Amino acid sequence: MAKIPQRHFEVHPWQVVERGFDPSHSRISESMFCLANEAMGVRGYFEEGYSGATLLGSYFNGLFEEMDVIHPQVFKGFLTRTNFSVNAVDWLHTRIKVAGETLDLARSKFSDFVRTLDLKNGLMTRSFVWNIKGGKKLRLTFQRFLSMVDGDRGFQRIVLDPLNFSGSAAVTVGLDFNTVHEIASGWTQTESTGSADAAKGINFWTCPKMGKAGKGLAVLGKTTSTGQYVFSSFRLDCTSGIKAKMVKGEKCIGQALTVPLKKGQAATIDKIVVNRWFGTKPMPEAKAWAAGVKLASARPTLTFDAALAQQTAHWADKWKTLDVQIDGEPEIQQGMRFSIYQLYQTYHGGSERFNIPCKGLTAEVYYGWIFWDTETYCLPFYIFTDPAAARKLLVYRYNHLAGAKRRAKELGCEGARYPFCTLDGNESCHTWQHGDLEIHVGEAVFYALWLYVRHSGDKEFLYREGIEMLLELSRYYASRGEFSPKKGDFGFYGVMGPDEYHMMVNHNTYTNVMAKKLFEYTLDVMDEMKTAAPDKLAAATKKFGLREHEADRWAQMAANMRICKDEATGIYEQHDGYFDLPEVDVKHLPVEQIPIYKNWPYIKIFRYNMVKQPDFLMLPLFFSRDYTPAEKLANYEYYESRTIHESSLSPGVHSILATELGKMDQAVEFLRYMARLDLDNYNRNSEQGLHTTAMSGAWMSAVYGLGGMRTDGAKLSFRPALPGDLKGLRFRIVHHGSTIEVALTSQAATFKLIEGTEAQVEVYGRDVTVTPQGTTIQLEMTL
Repeated sequence: MAKIPQRHFEVHPWQVVERGFDPSHSRISESMFCLANEAMGVRGYFEEGYSGATLLGSYFNGLFEEMDVIHPQVFKGFLTRTNFSVNAVDWLHTRIKVAGETLDLARSKFSDFVRTLDLKNGLMTRSFVWNIKGGKKLRLTFQRFLSMVDGDRGFQRIVLDPLNFSGSAAVTVGLDFNTVHEIASGWTQTESTGSADAAKGINFWTCPKMGKAGKGLAVLGKTTSTGQYVFSSFRLDCTSGIKAKMVKGEKCIGQALTVPLKKGQAATIDKIVVNRWFGTKPMPEAKAWAAGVKLASARPTLTFDAALAQQTAHWADKWKTLDVQIDGEPEIQQGMRFSIYQLYQTYHGGSERFNIPCKGLTAEVYYGWIFWDTETYCLPFYIFTDPAAARKLLVYRYNHLAGAKRRAKELGCEGARYPFCTLDGNESCHTWQHGDLEIHVGEAVFYALWLYVRHSGDKEFLYREGIEMLLELSRYYASRGEFSPKKGDFGFYGVMGPDEYHMMVNHNTYTNVMAKKLFEYTLDVMDEMKTAAPDKLAAATKKFGLREHEADRWAQMAANMRICKDEATGIYEQHDGYFDLPEVDVKHLPVEQIPIYKNWPYIKIFRYNMVKQPDFLMLPLFFSRDYTPAEKLANYEYYESRTIHESSLSPGVHSILATELGKMDQAVEFLRYMARLDLDNYNRNSEQGLHTTAMSGAWMSAVYGLGGMRTDGAKLSFRPALPGDLKGLRFRIVHHGSTIEVALTSQAATFKLIEGTEAQVEVYGRDVTVTPQGTTIQLEMTL
């Protein structure tokens, strides 16, 4: 790999620690110290104000604004409007002034800077000593967390501890809608961040109402284009003796505090915040305000410490299932927990209207959009750790089936064409070569549905919502594909596969195979429902308007799907003509050419056999039993040598397959890359936010890779392997309602039932009953 890590943070098993502040690393650190609770997220910016490089970002899951898309020339099917997750209220807003000096770490003198994110409870703590003119020293400690128990609540604590003087501080705390959306004014791939100057950003808020709410203050923000409301309120719990005065601006409200400072005695300001986004349906201003005030008035005695205790208990319970313990590699252990923490705090199934933006709630790049990552990378994590949350992700897609049908019609097809990226169920990608050519998103939805039902047994969902999605998806792919006039077989022309470095190709193997699987699964479910749920099948096909012989046509398409393969070598051709493309030595590209998108002319990318991320190689993972060991080895060696891993989705799949093939050095290298992708800024873009959906790849690298779990057989199967540098691995999965713990040492693997009924799995091809007493099996080396 031509990727070199940049180490900045200390290695701890349960913390991310930044000791000393480097201004050149400011925006990267802001990404690492992001917090979320599914409903909202906030970057790790300095709440007291910072005039250096910063992205003051505050986001709500699903909240969006719209903008026109300007094309020099518009063709049928082009988007003319798009949406994006809009930067919202700065609910941490703070300003501090002592002895005429205003705190700003870009200009102020300070020492002993430490910032910590505690992965056990989501508490972010930052402290330093402010060296004020005249020799005064004031230790400041800032803490914040977002409640995982109550998604509307955020908490902030400010502690002022005068070390060598007495006096007073002027502190302003409040709520500010004067935030700007930085990349609304443009994002170029050649820049390291969005806009070079945050002043170029655009503010999308008006504030029609503000004032008192319960025991505190509140402001109602309204987006200028979509007219969506965000209600934000706060109340304070302060050390006695602090005086307060309300202050207002056009888009902000707060309290101006006079804080007495006495040498050796700390003064504390706790801020309890309630934020609520009210959704996309139009709502009268008075109703939004009244609903917000009701929320703000609830739990009036809740304190910072009490809420933190609830938060800690909540995470302690979740970590029992989520945690992946890795012995012998502390760097990988930290990265693994960081990845799991960030993914789960971004989404944990609290609402069917939420999903997992590819950057989580951490930044503006990729506009807060939802991609196919959710179904192919994230769903396995939730299926095997929190099936109820997994179900809601599928319900989300079902609820947006109507939008998928509209998009199919706009593109001259039938059925449902799920958008390449979306916030509201409609296509948001205005880069047409991705938005229109990457047709594999619907296939990802099918795969997620297939996997979920297979390992949850939720036939109720399959027979009701699932069958509708399968019918609409099958109709779309039937209308999008064509039979070859020369060979008579079926496939897809003019597509872009998952690789994304090859545009307008024919017969991408991944796309064709996944469509074949979709057709076959749809027909199997229909046959199953004829006996198991005939009334539901009749209702679904009537609603769908199934035409005579339409299902027979799908069977014909599946049976005649073109699959490009060199029978002599066993290598599947990524797409028709791929084998004839010019070679690029991706392993020896100069580091100054990475990342490719920023350094190569765009059109040059598509001319070579360089691969951005796994394409065909996902198939031997998803459907492992369809490929022989020899085929897996041949294809892995062929495609990995041509893959530049420019996508954050890449290293996880390669780590899993490398483990299966006995390539342990590569397996661990890719596992480390996956787990520490953002922490060590491998792709040189962590300042743009975290690769949240890719973080599930770290979990998969451990469970599917080292644990050897496969999901496509009659039973859940395992072929565990542990590289020499690793001393142990422990993880838990949920399968058909039972919780199973898998523990590996250098010699053996133990499978133990933690909760539920005895489970049947397959280990190294042999049937194993998982009981509370546990079953231990000696490790075997894989191929």
